[in-house]
Amino acid sequence: MFKTIKIENAVGRVLAHDVTEIRKGEFKGRAFKKGHRIRNADICHLQRLGKEHIFVLEVEDGWLHENDAVVAMANAFCGPGVEWEGEPNEGKLNLKAKIDGLLKVAVGPLAEVNSLCEVMCATRHTNTRVAKGDIVAGTRAIPLVIRVDVVEKAVSIALSNQGLAQIKPLRQAKAGIVITGNEVFTRLIEDKFEEVLRHKIDRIGSEVTGVAFAPDDPDIIAEEIRSLISSGADLILTTGGMSVDPDDVTCEAIRRAGGDAEAYGAPVLPGAMFMTANIDGVPILGVPACGLYHERTILDLVLPRILAGETIGRSDLAGMGHGGLCLNCDQCRFPACPFGK
Repeated sequence: MFKTIKIENAVGRVLAHDVTEIRKGEFKGRAFKKGHRIRNADICHLQRLGKEHIFVLEVEDGWLHENDAVVAMANAFCGPGVEWEGEPNEGKLNLKAKIDGLLKVAVGPLAEVNSLCEVMCATRHTNTRVAKGDIVAGTRAIPLVIRVDVVEKAVSIALSNQGLAQIKPLRQAKAGIVITGNEVFTRLIEDKFEEVLRHKIDRIGSEVTGVAFAPDDPDIIAEEIRSLISSGADLILTTGGMSVDPDDVTCEAIRRAGGDAEAYGAPVLPGAMFMTANIDGVPILGVPACGLYHERTILDLVLPRILAGETIGRSDLAGMGHGGLCLNCDQCRFPACPFGK
C-alpha cells in the first residue's frame, strides 16, 4: 500500500499521511498534514525531523485512510445535539455538544464498537451535564489504513442507536416546594430547606413558582401538593418526613395526592430515603432531610435527568448504587468526582 520516495526526490509529491514533530518541552503536533505538496523549502525541515523518505499511500480497494475512516465514524457517532468540527488529525476527531444539556451515552453499543479493535471511541460519563462547545467524546481510527468492513460495522452499530452520544436539553421547570414538619409549620424552628432547594433549582435553569408549608398531616400535605399543581407547577419537591418515624408521613401524603409509579428508597448516600412519583405527568420528588445538611445528594443526580424528560423508576434508582457513595470531601468538586459515576 506504500510507495517509498527519497526526500531529495519528493518535491512536488503529496504526503499521504501526517508527519509529527516533537520538540521536548515545547511542542508535539503535526508538522505536515496529509495532502501537503512538498516544496523545496520543506526538504530541510523534513530532514531535521529525521525523515530520509516520504511514503505515498496507495489505498487498495476495501481499505480506507485513517482520516477518511474517522470522518465516517464521527458522522455516525454524533447523535442529536452532538457535532464534530475541524479536520481529522492523525485519524482523530473530537465530538462536541451543540447545546447545553444532559449527555446520554449508548454504553452498550459503545462497548460493542470498541470491541472491534481497529477503531475506538472514548466518552465522558453518561448523565453528565454539559455546556455548548464542551468536548463529550473522542474517536479515532487506530491503524493508518483500516478495513472498510470494520468502519462500516462501527457505523452500523452507532446508526442503529441514533449515535453513540447525544445531548438532551433540560426543560425550564416551574417548581413547587412543600416544606413539611410541625416544628417548621408552627415556626418553632426557622426553615432552611427552601433556600437550599431554591439554589439548586435556580442553578439548573428552572424557577420556583410556589412554596407551601404543611404540618405532619398527610391530608394537608397532599392538599398543598395538588394546590401547587393546580397553580401551574410542573415539578414538585417535598422536604422531610421521609423516614420511618410515626410522624414521617410525607410518603403517604404523596400517595394520597395521587402519586403513582412511585419508588421509595435508593442505594445512594446521602439520599437513601428518596422517593419519586408522578401525578398526572408532574414529577414528584420526595427529598429526605439529608438534603439540608449535605451539599450533594441523590437530588443532584436525579434532577437533571427529570428535566431532560426521563422518568426515574425503581430500576433506574437501583442502577445508581454503583458510584452512589458521596465521599463528603472537605472541598466539594462535584461533578468532577466519582459521585454518580
